[in-house]
Amino acid sequence: KILTTPENALLKQYIALLETEGVNLEFTASGIKEVARIAYEVNSQVENIGARRLHTILTTLLEDILFNVPDEVPEKKIKINAKIVKEKLDNIVKDRDLSKFIL
Repeated sequence: KILTTPENALLKQYIALLETEGVNLEFTASGIKEVARIAYEVNSQVENIGARRLHTILTTLLEDILFNVPDEVPEKKIKINAKIVKEKLDNIVKDRDLSKFIL
């Protein structure tokens, strides 16, 4: 819920940020669940900082898009589903050197 419900939810912030560059970012329900699952796992393996972990996880998930917009992102509509989240973030759950994800 914290990813979607509050007026200033992180997902809404990233969607609005990319809209300013003409990119329509959409998260599927499965993608949101997977982000939450990975944040929970990283919190379990490292220091549990709760929902604050979500910012780092989302930044890592979207870093290529954020860095390359608008020049190198040909798609103007990007849908983030569980498969994309797993491909991009599963390595951080498996990697025991999680120092870059500690806030």
